[in-house]
Amino acid sequence: MTQTTKKPILGSFLTVILTLLATYALVKWGIPALSREITSLPFPLPVPGTLMFFYMTLTIVALFLIVTFSEEGLADFLRPVKKFLRGGYGSIPRAFILTLIPAVIGWQVYEITVPKVEVPSSLRIQHPASNFPKSFEAKRNPFARPTEAEVDAFIEQAKANEIEFIPQVQEDIEHWAEEIDPEHVLEFFPLAPMRKLLAQIQADNVDKATAKAALLEKNLFEGRALYAMNCRACHGDSVAGDGPMADGFKLRPINFTDNGTIETIVEGYTFWRGTNGGPGLPTEATPWDSAMPEWKLSLTEEQRWRIIMAEYDLAQKTPRIPEGH
Repeated sequence: MTQTTKKPILGSFLTVILTLLATYALVKWGIPALSREITSLPFPLPVPGTLMFFYMTLTIVALFLIVTFSEEGLADFLRPVKKFLRGGYGSIPRAFILTLIPAVIGWQVYEITVPKVEVPSSLRIQHPASNFPKSFEAKRNPFARPTEAEVDAFIEQAKANEIEFIPQVQEDIEHWAEEIDPEHVLEFFPLAPMRKLLAQIQADNVDKATAKAALLEKNLFEGRALYAMNCRACHGDSVAGDGPMADGFKLRPINFTDNGTIETIVEGYTFWRGTNGGPGLPTEATPWDSAMPEWKLSLTEEQRWRIIMAEYDLAQKTPRIPEGH
């Protein structure tokens, strides 16, 4: 009894064409439509061109490997192509398609290269504020302005050599301490305020100004660490919007070193923008194409304030002082 191989309903050539079309449609229209349902935004999130290129390239490579895996598969794929070129489907369809292909390519080249006259789009508002809570306007960064009680607590911790760090840096400092075996944990920071504070601790004569300066350096260190973990990939080491992922977005991450960005707004606005991310933006300045997450979902309020402190410091900028202060 001979076993017959069941032929697929669709040939290899038609399967490849339909797979390419389905992949393109999924990335071009499916993902934006799904993003609109997930984010509940009034507009779909665009798919970067690099992502389209990435998926299409992977699909083409995968189909090539499948088709050329065996001689039978390759022959099945080429069979309708050879039949078409030999006129097996008729001379008129062959002439039509062979004329259509270069015409479409030529039209695409023309569309890309010809100068276009378009109606200018409405200007994008740099800092929209229609849904900015007024209560945030007077907010100030608590880690840039430690209270006397916080400075006193830091002095006691320093005297006891029991400085409390955020969990994200605690492990690294402990590893350093095991390797170096320092007399004091603040030796981890080779900075003038820390050295001065350590000298005053040894002399048992600590002044609050020195302790406050050392505490600010500690807060900045923790803020930079949190920035590197959460923001560096997009905004870059220099906070200039040049991180390794910056080119993958339709709208590049903001350049904090630019004089028209964080220096022109109050700290409360910066905190509000980072807290609510792209989904929290008002609609009057759409399309935003902002990929910034809602950091309130993954970072605590204290962590967000520390990051903002580091961003201003790394950019060498100071926040605008609220009117009336």
